[in-house]
Amino acid sequence: MEKNNQHFDVIISGGGLSGSLMALSLSQLTKADGNLLSIAIIETLSFNQTKSVDESTLFDERVLALSHGSAKYLAKLGAWQYLKDDASAITDIDISDRGHFAKARLTAKEYRVNALGYVIDMALIGKAQLKALSDNTVTNSVSLKKNIHWFSPDSIADISWQDKESAVKEGVSVTLNSGKILSASLLLGCDGAQSPVRKLANIEVTCDDYQQVALIANVTTSNTHQQKAFERFTEFGPIAMLPLKPLKVKTKSFAAGASRCSLVWTMTPAQAEEIKQLSDDAFKVELERAFGSYLGAITHVGKRDVYPLVLLQAQQQTYHRMALLGNASHTIHPIAGQGFNLGLRDVEVMADLVKKALAAGQDIGNLALLHEYQMNRIKDQQQVIQLTDSLVTLFANDLLPLVVGRNIGLQTLNMMSPLKNALVKKTMGY
Repeated sequence: MEKNNQHFDVIISGGGLSGSLMALSLSQLTKADGNLLSIAIIETLSFNQTKSVDESTLFDERVLALSHGSAKYLAKLGAWQYLKDDASAITDIDISDRGHFAKARLTAKEYRVNALGYVIDMALIGKAQLKALSDNTVTNSVSLKKNIHWFSPDSIADISWQDKESAVKEGVSVTLNSGKILSASLLLGCDGAQSPVRKLANIEVTCDDYQQVALIANVTTSNTHQQKAFERFTEFGPIAMLPLKPLKVKTKSFAAGASRCSLVWTMTPAQAEEIKQLSDDAFKVELERAFGSYLGAITHVGKRDVYPLVLLQAQQQTYHRMALLGNASHTIHPIAGQGFNLGLRDVEVMADLVKKALAAGQDIGNLALLHEYQMNRIKDQQQVIQLTDSLVTLFANDLLPLVVGRNIGLQTLNMMSPLKNALVKKTMGY
């Protein structure tokens, strides 16, 4: 039976995509005594470490666009080997404005890379991270080398921040709903847009409702996508069609070998309600009308889901011995497919700072480290938020001056290398 009071080096709130990635990024770091960092993961959903990760329910069924930089980081951590066969490379991106002349194209060949990014199921990314983490995960078998401890299903009920004057060693302690009390030098909030640790630290957020939703579905098309992604701006809202790998075997929804795309269609809630009620055949007609004939006919439509779109930003990234990462710190519009990639860079920066602190024999929860994390992340986050916000504003308006301006902008983007290079660099995750 586990003790009610346990000490770790790091506590991670949330074991989903960001949390498992954070644990993986820290899992091989060693302290001055040569021991690996001890890491606790607290996850509200049930997760049994002794079962196959293929049975995990920690990740939903959405599809993610991984930037080139994100894929490179996952390879560094040993997770990409479990993903590469299922990931669909994006070799070209076509950007267009429905009913208008302007177009822009980004190509991997132009930037001397095999792919600008990759498209893959969110669940596969999460499960790959857990597989890479499994060698370090504590199970019923005893091993001194295993340093990842899961507390699941469980959640944080309260947080106590100690200082040098307290009777307890300087650090942070959390009380779980199970009654267990865990302490650590550093607490990392990887627990989503409704982050419990952010709320317990009384960190305020700004939340702007876009008054839009994303309708998401996988579809098949009569023409092959040839590894090309499309961003098509329409009067309803932007339509992203992202290339997926063809299935090797037939499923209930899709035939083996069919050309598949992940559809992300932004629209108002009222429009989404109407479109969601359409039969599959009527939906195909509506999608073809809005998207055009770039991929031929829409031949099949999978399950349709709708997600509300908001811009959420935490007013501060850090607190005493605590930092926020991923959706706990920011949720953004999916228009440029940058949400997960932005959170991944949060994780990468935090892991690098912890590694440097350990090498220098410093406290990994010290104020200087947390301040450096906050300063580092603000610039990147604001650049991505400004990019997505400006695209939403510019392409969601049919006023003639804006229509003319954005079409000139698309043509300029296609011809001006410095501007194009800056956009590609950011979307590739650098």
